[in-house]
Amino acid sequence: MTTAQDLRPPTTLPLPALLALATAVFVTSLTETLPAGLLPAMSADLGVSESATGQAVTVYAIGTALTAIPLSAATAHWRRKRLLLAAMAGFAVANTVTAVSGSYPLTMAARFVAGIAAGLAWALLAGYARRLVPAAVQGRAVAVVMAGVPLALSIGVPAGTYLGGALGWRTAFALMTAVTALLLGWIALGVPDRPGQERGDRAPVLKALTVPGVTPVLFVTLVFVLAHTVLYAYIATFLDRYGMGGSTDLVLLVFGGASLLSIWIVGAGIDRRLRVLTMTSVLLVGGAAGVLAGFADQPLLVYGAAALWGLGWGGAPTLLQTAVADAGGEQADAAQAMLVTLWNAAMAGGGVVGGVLLGLFGATAFPWSVLVLLVPVIAVVWWSREHGFPG
Repeated sequence: MTTAQDLRPPTTLPLPALLALATAVFVTSLTETLPAGLLPAMSADLGVSESATGQAVTVYAIGTALTAIPLSAATAHWRRKRLLLAAMAGFAVANTVTAVSGSYPLTMAARFVAGIAAGLAWALLAGYARRLVPAAVQGRAVAVVMAGVPLALSIGVPAGTYLGGALGWRTAFALMTAVTALLLGWIALGVPDRPGQERGDRAPVLKALTVPGVTPVLFVTLVFVLAHTVLYAYIATFLDRYGMGGSTDLVLLVFGGASLLSIWIVGAGIDRRLRVLTMTSVLLVGGAAGVLAGFADQPLLVYGAAALWGLGWGGAPTLLQTAVADAGGEQADAAQAMLVTLWNAAMAGGGVVGGVLLGLFGATAFPWSVLVLLVPVIAVVWWSREHGFPG
């Protein structure tokens, strides 16, 4: 006889497919941040200053922010696997050009193309993961996929920097192309396909903005990412102010390890406790900023703050992408595209705001600015109990 247990949807995760998507997130995140660890060698080889070479990260973010929404709308009807393969192929081309280019303008153009590919990928991946599993474990599936972000930051960037120093920065980008080529085969053979949206919806972005809950999640994304980036982008400068500049790599290692733990915790509870986990995330980052604001001259407390920061931030991409997908409903893909755009705008803005703060008030202003920015974030999460961050 068929029992109620037999009729329940399966709750096991299709790990091979989800790990392929997590690797796509890893490639996306590492391609964005890899130049940060290779700036001296890149600038010397390209014949420009380090500050000019540093714009490789900015150009990437601009490419993502400018194209995520229009390209997501234009490709909304594409089948998901086809679109993901196209985005990953874009990374392969961009990283190959970067690896062989001897021209600064050509390198910047390749980085812009990589940013375009990232806009497509980020607007797609969370929704794709959710479509591969039953509703009961959709948040857990997104957590598996988003684990690629802290892995890229805590392992990929240091490894790429080491390879760049040992074998040359071009080798690091060539290796990224090789990883992406293998990933293309993995996606083609191991990830189930899913259909895109039906044709005829001419204004998905406008419709998504009218869905209750979408706007609060987008606001939280913009301000939360801005607060994080102001401190993260200038963490070496901040630590140097207190005589810990030589320990930046260790502080970031603690941050990365705590971020991985955060991903596991969020993945275990997100399908039942999205609201509580989001509030906890914001409060942990705020607690870390508070410690850095008052006790940055005590190294042990700085490492403790880095751990709190990682615990709060590591699961944030999963929480926010799940929240906007839940709130967006039928317009989830358009809502994801807006989230990607605002995320990258906040990252670019964080560098600008941090530079202004550094010039006006010095490095000590960074944690205080984080605390100020997180006040409206926690308020919006608290007030959005019906839509956006429901209990």
